[in-house]
Amino acid sequence: MSNASRFSRSLVAALLLTLAGWLGWAVAAQAQPPGVEPQADRLLRKMTDYIGGLKQFSVDTRSTIEVVTPSGQKLQFDNGAALSVQRPNKLFAKRRGDLTDQVFYYDGKTLSLYNPNEKVYATVPAPGTIEAMLDFARDSLDLVAPASDLVYRNAYEILIEDVTVGFVVGKAVIDGVRCDHLAFRKPDVDFQIWIQEGATPLPRKFVITSKRVAGVPEFGMVLTNWNGAPKLAEGVFSFKAPKDAKSIEFIRPTAAK
Repeated sequence: MSNASRFSRSLVAALLLTLAGWLGWAVAAQAQPPGVEPQADRLLRKMTDYIGGLKQFSVDTRSTIEVVTPSGQKLQFDNGAALSVQRPNKLFAKRRGDLTDQVFYYDGKTLSLYNPNEKVYATVPAPGTIEAMLDFARDSLDLVAPASDLVYRNAYEILIEDVTVGFVVGKAVIDGVRCDHLAFRKPDVDFQIWIQEGATPLPRKFVITSKRVAGVPEFGMVLTNWNGAPKLAEGVFSFKAPKDAKSIEFIRPTAAK
């Protein structure tokens, strides 16, 4: 028997073992009427209100992004990140993975991005709040900080905008933490979020599916090591260029891009 045949048979066996349970979830999901279930809305709002109310926090993330080749094959790339936030105007993120090795600094006045491997950095003046800085970074620099969708104080309005369907899938366990699994649909994307049960409704997993991109690629992120009162080192949000680092300019995205 060829290796390909063995792989196919193993895959079929694994799929059959989970098919019955999956069909149950699929039927339940397809039965959801248009609109957002009150319970799903309540849990999403509770989570975003909780995160938005934290004066400072730190969290680690593990994320996977899919890229679809012209032939239709999906490739996955992983990275990990450590994020520290101090409201209203400080953010630090260190991201390292298959495609990136970057450190992101925001001290309320300037935004800096440092690439340790290339020993280059870029710094620009930035708006005075985290929310305005994230908008500026995305729109003017084509730059997205890790977990930024969940950092905004108004994250609920951002997540729920244009949602046509939202429902509670059920209970789940992410890294040993019991969660509520929610699913939402928008015209361009679907997203799922797993929210920790109880008095600390922290997001534990986040998956986005791009429906209008060929191959329907997904971005998935698991969030761990939450700390609502971290001891942050003095100056952690301010960038000081290493002596051997070179200053460069951010490449501004063009209208065509």
